[in-house]
Amino acid sequence: MSAAANRNLVVALCGGIGGAKLALGLSRVVAGADLMVVANTGDDFEHFGLAISPDLDTVMYTLAGLDDPQRGWGRRNETWTFMAALEALGGETWFALGDGDLATHVERTRRLRAGEALSTVTADFCRRLGIAARLVPMTDDIVRTRLRTDECWLDFQDYFVRRRCAPRVLEVIYDGAATARAHPGLLAALGDPRLRAVVICPSNPFLSIEPILAVPDLREAIARAAAPVVAVSPIIGGRAVKGPTAKMMSELGLEVSAAAVARRYRDLLDAYVLDGADAAEAGKLGIPVTLAHTLMTTLADRENLARHVLASADALAKATA
Repeated sequence: MSAAANRNLVVALCGGIGGAKLALGLSRVVAGADLMVVANTGDDFEHFGLAISPDLDTVMYTLAGLDDPQRGWGRRNETWTFMAALEALGGETWFALGDGDLATHVERTRRLRAGEALSTVTADFCRRLGIAARLVPMTDDIVRTRLRTDECWLDFQDYFVRRRCAPRVLEVIYDGAATARAHPGLLAALGDPRLRAVVICPSNPFLSIEPILAVPDLREAIARAAAPVVAVSPIIGGRAVKGPTAKMMSELGLEVSAAAVARRYRDLLDAYVLDGADAAEAGKLGIPVTLAHTLMTTLADRENLARHVLASADALAKATA
């Protein structure tokens, strides 16, 4: 068996709904633990004394088949008794916690306070939920995304949920990232000779991907990885599929385009996947670009895009072998 045939390990960086969709597609075409999904934790925060990990949970629920396809976050078939009772008592209700989702946060908080690492708790949750892929937080250390707006500095959830992305963004920082350490298992995966591809999912670059890349040893490990690094654009036809990506790009003085997103990762990328609507941008980047249907509205869309991304990585690896 050739060395190429032994390369079956895939590492995917993601956060948010778009990233979770491609992570699900990858989980259906990559065998079990051969897929490691790295979730952003820059949007984690404490609420009602509980440790909340929104991106991590969105990916976890999606991989477990528990996600709510209408809202895109939280658990499907959720009930809201807790929130209704809280509202009746005059409590804060700007950040909605469903009853089933609440159990995740309560148990996570209990175990973190008992001294367990976030990655350990996450791995056990995934085992109990029947998730074969390895889902890991980008770090067990605390990193927090903060935004300087035209009004004031805002913590991520205040901007994203409480203020519904209304303030104009002037700057984004990742508090704690410079001293954070990636999980040793993640670094080992990136240095594994079986590594087939590193996939940057179509997530918001500022809010989901760049917090991950801000962890120094993680970014360095991706840069050193022998396998191709392939990103999928979150922009289709000059628009974001969901969320504030396009708004933020405009406010930060960037062109709202698929090419502009690729330039954010240009020191890491070996290839880029664009939607067919952005074919005219294919020649602007100086790296191999392939066209695909990147709007993932069905499960088949997720699987097909996953196969396309891996085929792009395989073609690169073969060309440079």
